[in-house]
Amino acid sequence: MKKFQYRLETVLAYKTQVLDNLKTEHAAIIQNVNRKQEEIRGLNQELAGYESQFDQAKEDGISIESYRLFDMCIGRMEEIIDTEKNRLKVLRKQENAKKQEVINAKVDTSKFEKLKEKKIGEYQKAVMKADEMFVEEFVSGVALRQRHQNRG
Repeated sequence: MKKFQYRLETVLAYKTQVLDNLKTEHAAIIQNVNRKQEEIRGLNQELAGYESQFDQAKEDGISIESYRLFDMCIGRMEEIIDTEKNRLKVLRKQENAKKQEVINAKVDTSKFEKLKEKKIGEYQKAVMKADEMFVEEFVSGVALRQRHQNRG
């Protein structure tokens, strides 16, 4: 019997390559999300430092100009943090969309993998049946020859 050959092997290879590429893209987006979260944590720490300095300066008694400067710096840091949080939301939406693409590609690829497994199983059954038929034909041929030899 001829060697097993899956007719859709090139399609499976293509689907697998697409899945691998999507996984790589998803990993890159996750890395961007993690970086943005770290950046926001750093900005929050910086803001906490300004607020702490401001509280200390208020206790020490500061000028109106310094008070306003601290207030502007803190306000600006809060704006920056809000902007970065919005960017993080966008990144998370991208990550979720890419995650869904990966899931869809995985389902698509697994359909072809399951079909291949099914075809391999069918092929193996056919090989076993052909082997059994060969053995049966061989055994009956040997038995037939022995009968002819015994008669003759």
